[in-house]
Amino acid sequence: MAVEHFIIAGDLAADSFLPWITRHMQRLGLRGVPVRRADGQVEITLSGPPDLIDAMELGVSLGPIDVWVEAIGRRRLENGEVS
Repeated sequence: MAVEHFIIAGDLAADSFLPWITRHMQRLGLRGVPVRRADGQVEITLSGPPDLIDAMELGVSLGPIDVWVEAIGRRRLENGEVS
């Protein structure tokens, strides 16, 4: 089980983006809660199998049609570290 922190940047203003992330996360069996930051970026700490977290990163990079993901910052959290 891995825990990774993502910061997603781009044109993410569409109201559909956070529910889209949540649906895909649940389909992959991952845990986490996406949060929209004041600067417009989306932040999420995911836990689950490393391969499925990789799949989530790929899915988010492609995103739904109404957003444009420019970058995904990703950092593995170790031993109870918080994001």
